Amino acid sequence: MKLHLITGGAGFIAVNLTRRLLEEGDAVLALDDLSRGRRELVAEFDSEPRFSFKQVDCSDLEALSAAIREAGAPVAHVWHLAANSDIPAGVADPRIDRDRTFLTTFAVLEAMRRHDIPELHFASSSAIYGDLGEREIHEDIGPLQPISNYGAMKLASEAQIRAAVEAFLPRADIFRFPNVIGVPATHGVIFDFIRKLKATPEQLQVLGDGSQQKAYLHVDDLIDAMLHVSRLEGRYKVFNIGPKDDGVTVRMIAQTVRDRVSPKADIVFGEGNRGWVGDVPRFRYSTQRLAASGWSPQLDSTQAMVRAVDEIAREELAE
Repeated sequence: MKLHLITGGAGFIAVNLTRRLLEEGDAVLALDDLSRGRRELVAEFDSEPRFSFKQVDCSDLEALSAAIREAGAPVAHVWHLAANSDIPAGVADPRIDRDRTFLTTFAVLEAMRRHDIPELHFASSSAIYGDLGEREIHEDIGPLQPISNYGAMKLASEAQIRAAVEAFLPRADIFRFPNVIGVPATHGVIFDFIRKLKATPEQLQVLGDGSQQKAYLHVDDLIDAMLHVSRLEGRYKVFNIGPKDDGVTVRMIAQTVRDRVSPKADIVFGEGNRGWVGDVPRFRYSTQRLAASGWSPQLDSTQAMVRAVDEIAREELAE
């Protein structure tokens, strides 16, 4: 049995990762400052003796180190998922991304050095690439020019991890996520649309003109891909994770949510192809490296979106 430490452990992706790791017979220590995560999301694991949760600010090296010391067993893997997931909030106050996205990475690496933890699996983002228009985005493309503070701090985190691998860290995997959807949803376009229609069933307001087009991956596929990459050979590996298609538009998502939640609602679109400052309206995401390693998703973007709309709607409308 291995002990896995998950930062951002009360978040959407972490909950799904925890469930899989426990199903495989391992143990999980979940850490979260609960600024974005929710304690109730991991309550289902509280009766499991191989799971423990601590409220910890993962940018605080001493608090993080204390949690590791108190774990009672050596940590074999760190899954670093802690980050600010609210991009507009980071635009309004860059310190949010600095503290919750980059400084958490810096502290995690120092804690790994201090406690001789050998393997890091890092949740990066397609946001590191910036706005490359219609160019197909592969892992070796450059220069990297993120247009959001979130993307900038994810890229800075990647650089810090690469330096750590050179200096002391035995192994690191970098996962560059697309838009990940499913339950338990805490944010994202589908979640926002459903919440808006719950509040105003007669009308759905959409930021931008709806032409924004992105790849969407269901969280079940994401967890499969992360575990697959973690088992591949190599000291430092970087993978785009996503579906094989070019994605779906915001207009299609809005119509699917409207039809599922409030079929008579009018959809009112805004202007321009950006939903907010730092939004990348369109990108083509290459996953050829991941496919060559032997992994492919079960769902494409459209299938993932339709499934997630139904899953999130069932949860939100049941409240």
